[in-house]
Amino acid sequence: MSDFNQPLGGNEMPRFGGPATMMRLPTQESAAGLDAAFIGIPMDIGTSNRPGTRLGPRQIRDESRMLRPYNMATRAAPFDSLQVADIGDVPINTFNLPKNLDIISRFYDDVLAHDCVPLTLGGDHTLTWPILRAIARKHGPVGLIHIDAHADVNEHMFGEEVAHGCPFRRAQEEGLLDANRVVQIGLRGTGYAAEDFDWCRQQGFRVVQAEQCWHKSLEPLMAEVREQMGDGPVYISFDIDGLDPSVAPGTGTVEMGGLTSAQGLEIVRGAQGLNIVGGDLVEVAPPYDPSGNTALMGATLLYEMLCVLPGVKRRD
Repeated sequence: MSDFNQPLGGNEMPRFGGPATMMRLPTQESAAGLDAAFIGIPMDIGTSNRPGTRLGPRQIRDESRMLRPYNMATRAAPFDSLQVADIGDVPINTFNLPKNLDIISRFYDDVLAHDCVPLTLGGDHTLTWPILRAIARKHGPVGLIHIDAHADVNEHMFGEEVAHGCPFRRAQEEGLLDANRVVQIGLRGTGYAAEDFDWCRQQGFRVVQAEQCWHKSLEPLMAEVREQMGDGPVYISFDIDGLDPSVAPGTGTVEMGGLTSAQGLEIVRGAQGLNIVGGDLVEVAPPYDPSGNTALMGATLLYEMLCVLPGVKRRD
């Protein structure tokens, strides 16, 4: 019998049965005793286009029933290595977006006090800002691997500084990021000005637009990213709209010409060996993909983040 929590297997309980938790893992109320925790933030009041990401964590958990414990490609065996559980959802205030900044950051302060690595099921991208506040309080300014169709560095949206298009502007302004260790991958689409991505570059961020990724493996890029990140703490923020809508249509602000699913895997797997201190998968909006495939993409990418955490063993 393993000393670590194990996902409920498909030969013990049909995959359409059992608990609706991430990978059908056990649950607990806090992060006490855990090396890593899956956490949901069912929020979409920061969205600017189509709503629905409040339902993302629930559908990601549901579709994660297809995932098995061993990574056959990378040989990672996270459940042989780490104590992992699903600790439920952050009790957000669905009527007051600014209040959620404190609600979320306090929740993550508690998680991090247990030396537990949080892996977050979103929820709209606003949530990354308060998570980074908690992360920086524990680890200092962090490197960031940000996969997205959009830079999310708007100065404001409709005059508001709190929205899903603003989190990385706010994080940089507050000193939560180590700007020379920030890379944004998959940015694309139309903009309001020709200089829309220039603010990022002016901060020292590395910007890899989607067109630079077309028709190629991203393994060489990730080798460069690993060198850039070094030994310092790194956070991964993956907006599902970084993937092309042909493979992930269930999101609120789609842009054509995005990353392939294989490239998404290459990016996360390419973070192996880094000092990953947290990660999130955001902007899954189930109403726009009734097949559940977008949520399955999200669940798989979260599992891949678990597989690259420090301390995960690999089978020979």
